[in-house]
Amino acid sequence: MASVIHYTIATEAEKSPDFRRVLWTGEHTQLVIMTIPPGGEIGEEVHEVDQILTFVSGTGKAIISGSEKAFAQGDLVVVPAGKKHNFLNTGQNPLILYTVYGPPEHADGAVHATKEEADRLEEEGKDEPPTS
Repeated sequence: MASVIHYTIATEAEKSPDFRRVLWTGEHTQLVIMTIPPGGEIGEEVHEVDQILTFVSGTGKAIISGSEKAFAQGDLVVVPAGKKHNFLNTGQNPLILYTVYGPPEHADGAVHATKEEADRLEEEGKDEPPTS
């Protein structure tokens, strides 16, 4: 019998200072928490996977396929696969969120302290999702 995987997600997200931390990776989805510093951003990107972002604290701006929308704590934004997107922290405090990718987008257990580290590891091919 499989054990129950349980997180108090807001607590997990708020206690992680890392830009990106993979909490759990399954065969079809992946749970990741992120902290974006004031004035920071995730960075413009396009994924081949669907992404759902839920904001735990802070305020920001979503840009998806050229459309912009402000968001705040408690909001959820969906990014369909293939859509160019970016998320910017527009507030004075860290923007804290969790995101679900389907299928997984990052290496299982990956921890990236900064955006620069995350970008470098992606460019070096060291942040690849597991293959089934």
